[in-house]
Amino acid sequence: MASQLNPYLSFRDTARPAMEFYREVLGGELEVHTFAEFGNADAPFAELVMHARLETPAGFTLMAADAPPGMTEFDAGSQITVSLSGDDEAELRGYWDGLADGAKVTMPLEKQVWGDVYGQLVDRFGISWMVNIASPQG
Repeated sequence: MASQLNPYLSFRDTARPAMEFYREVLGGELEVHTFAEFGNADAPFAELVMHARLETPAGFTLMAADAPPGMTEFDAGSQITVSLSGDDEAELRGYWDGLADGAKVTMPLEKQVWGDVYGQLVDRFGISWMVNIASPQG
């Protein structure tokens, strides 16, 4: 297997609904494992997500987990921005529209000085996203 670089998002206790939301927006197959499945069935955090993985039809892989118990320094989304880019305008606008539901748009998706259509938002789970639609070359 070739090496991969995948975003791995951390949440306090909303990894499952966040990943289900991303599956709705991006499509694909979602695999979710709880702490209970790995020997912590009696713990108060048993049903939280220990590991989730979303594989999309576009070839994206997104992973996530709820913050481990006892993790005191935690701020969801504070250390990562997920970037979606390409030249399929309909696909990327569809992702934008889905992610924008309940989000804070920090930069509207519109044509920029460099010629591409670009926007930024913070989704309802506190994760920052950038979408860049490349302008047609020519």
